[in-house]
Amino acid sequence: MLLCALVLPAVTACGSGSPAAEPTTVSPTTTNVSTPPAAPSAVPVVDPYAGQPLIDHVSWVEAIDGARLLVYPTPAGRQTTFPGADERAWQEVIAQSADADTPGMRDQFVCHWAWARLVQPDKPSWNLEPWRPAVGYQATVEARCNPGGPER
Repeated sequence: MLLCALVLPAVTACGSGSPAAEPTTVSPTTTNVSTPPAAPSAVPVVDPYAGQPLIDHVSWVEAIDGARLLVYPTPAGRQTTFPGADERAWQEVIAQSADADTPGMRDQFVCHWAWARLVQPDKPSWNLEPWRPAVGYQATVEARCNPGGPER
């Protein structure tokens, strides 16, 4: 949402998916002339990665601040833009480690899914820490996916 607010304010109302109203031009020699409709969205209609895993594996490690779950996405998990793929990937994470199923861990995962894939597309793993506070998704994003302090 933050990216939407910063990058696309004149094009789209954030979260609405509908184009901002375009002005209609009226002149003495023409009647209503408006801008042509916007191009269709880049969201795929068919999941190109259906049936393929989005998460390769997960691994618990001990870090300086405590336990950390390393989540390793597959190439499909790094590339998919299909709606709902984030939830499918999260289900794969908790199928591999039921201990990850907490609100704070889920918010960290979705933050990595939405932002780390853009900012650091080749980062080997996404690190989720159960000791981080569950502050809600928006605050997790504002903390760069690391509420409660930077990653060490």
